Amino acid sequence: MDIFKFAVPELIFGRGSLKYAGIFAKRLGASKIFVVSDPGVEAAGWTQQLFDLLGEEHLDYVYFNDVVANPRDYQVQRGAELYKREDADVVLALGGGSPMDAAKGIALVVSNGGKIRDYEGANQVKRPLPPMVFIPTTMGSESNISQFTVISDVERRLKMTLISRTLVPNISITDPLLLTTMTRDLVIPPLFDSLAHAVESYVSPIASPFTEVMSLRGLDLLIRHIRNAIDTLHIDDLEQLAVAGSWSGMAFTNASVGLGHALAHALGGMYDIVHGMAHALLLPHVMRYNLGVCLKKMAKIGTIITGRTLADDEETALFGIEMVEQLREEFGLPSRLRDILPDKTKLPQVSRNAVNDICLLTNPRPATWKDILNIYYEAW
Repeated sequence: MDIFKFAVPELIFGRGSLKYAGIFAKRLGASKIFVVSDPGVEAAGWTQQLFDLLGEEHLDYVYFNDVVANPRDYQVQRGAELYKREDADVVLALGGGSPMDAAKGIALVVSNGGKIRDYEGANQVKRPLPPMVFIPTTMGSESNISQFTVISDVERRLKMTLISRTLVPNISITDPLLLTTMTRDLVIPPLFDSLAHAVESYVSPIASPFTEVMSLRGLDLLIRHIRNAIDTLHIDDLEQLAVAGSWSGMAFTNASVGLGHALAHALGGMYDIVHGMAHALLLPHVMRYNLGVCLKKMAKIGTIITGRTLADDEETALFGIEMVEQLREEFGLPSRLRDILPDKTKLPQVSRNAVNDICLLTNPRPATWKDILNIYYEAW
């Protein structure tokens, strides 16, 4: 058997676990916490609840909320400057993927200097980061678990992927109660990101016996609960989706992702579209592209998604892909890129950006920029 590496944070999961935020921050040596969140989480009331909990532990904090979807490089720089000016010592992120990714970028620049762009790619971080406590308010991105962060480079109009063991938070606190303030429209896109994590990590060439089990378990729970969760927003189903996301998050942070994420990052960088929306549009095309080199694994995915095994592996795999498309239609998401992009004139440049995304290195089938352009055109 090959040698495998597996890295995850200390995980705290359960209803009401938000109350431990201050306790765990204090355990990491906090005296002045740098809290990163965004206006949406504020409006839901969770930031104030967090501040109250920190007050109960007599912890000082400084608050940074200059974060948007697809967080920008200049926002990371502003956050790092505020962190240094306020002499903070622990980073605490509360929110979805954007606040958590921004928080990682801030911690990285604070500890290693320079600009966030200096650390694009894998294993470019030389110094340890400040202690980090992450608390997700959505499911899907799993930045609270992963060794990835994705930051938009405004000048180059692309999303930079940074990968380093140092980006794994020290502590992840997942409180399913925080999901109850989400609307249907906020829940749906991240679930397609979670679906992509499960699928891409399972077929990754660096998947291991540890990650494969987690990929499939995450996929199975997602498929079992996604419709009820979207229809009712009931806490029981939302909680199971949070478990599903955690499984697939642990899988992809160790097995990585693939072509789908390279495509989604490039589109997001150029057009600033929602990451999960990009996956909803592109994942079926990516699955078909990879089908011939990982047929048995794709058939396994198809069986889990559909609950059926057909005459042969190819039929089963293709049926699974069709069901992903059906899910997208059921939830009222766009089915073509033309529905969300102004035109296709920039797709050649987007394809050249995607071919340089580090996620492409762990796709089971190589792809040139022309292969990528053809996938974008198929989805158009």
